[in-house]
Amino acid sequence: MTGYARREGRHGRDSWIWEIKSVNGRSLELRSRMPTGTDHLEIQVRAAAAERLKRGNIAVTLTFARRPATARLTVNRELLDQAIGLMAELEGRIDAAPPRLDGLLSIKGVIEAVDEADEDAGGEERDAALLESFRAALDLLVAGRRAEGARLREVLVVRLAEIEQHVAAAAACAAAQPAAIRDRLHAQLEALLGTLAQIGPERLAQEAALLAAKADIREEIDRLTAHVGAARAMLAEGGAVGRRLDFLCQEFNREANTLCSKSGDIELTRIGLALKSAIEQLREQIQNIE
Repeated sequence: MTGYARREGRHGRDSWIWEIKSVNGRSLELRSRMPTGTDHLEIQVRAAAAERLKRGNIAVTLTFARRPATARLTVNRELLDQAIGLMAELEGRIDAAPPRLDGLLSIKGVIEAVDEADEDAGGEERDAALLESFRAALDLLVAGRRAEGARLREVLVVRLAEIEQHVAAAAACAAAQPAAIRDRLHAQLEALLGTLAQIGPERLAQEAALLAAKADIREEIDRLTAHVGAARAMLAEGGAVGRRLDFLCQEFNREANTLCSKSGDIELTRIGLALKSAIEQLREQIQNIE
């Protein structure tokens, strides 16, 4: 779920830079830093992010700048026409040279300096451009996260294969077989009593059956096998499966713990511990996907 995206935009005198950073998180949490004058867009920014992202701690930063206003000279044509009209009215009454252009333009008010400060100070068009560039930054972030997810998928496939191997080894472990449990019981009783003559064969068979039932790991093996299949199906499905895989890891751990608690043999315990280690490595990688 890690990623970074940057997008620049411009509208009139306004320019900006969107930056989106994403790190791992159990759910979707978004923090935004937007300058005054653009904070009214936060609701739409959050909605757009929630539409595209499902997990991760997301930090959105908007850097905003406005180019200084410039002045533009214009001619007040109405005032200039009045001045020309007066000159025509007074012609012949006053002995004077015709007015020159620079003289007309020097009349106060004929030349005006118009400030462009408020011509593009924001509005709906600028807001639309801001949101459009934010969505473009989101596209970049999502593309980066998908590329990372594709790489992590291969890692998860390897981890699931490793778990499957440990499950198969546990199922094939001789120590989990009823015959091995019976022989172990015989050896323990003989070591304690010196002879098995004091215990009838029926009682011995009952005790062996009871121990075998308590040490039976077939149910755990079946569930672990089913969990591996479910995880592979989720990976093949694609999309935002991180939370579901996270929950499945809890079920993996529950079955592995039960398997270890039922183990009465060093070899089976070793397999169980290796299985738990592989499950933990799977869980750590799952935290990185959406």
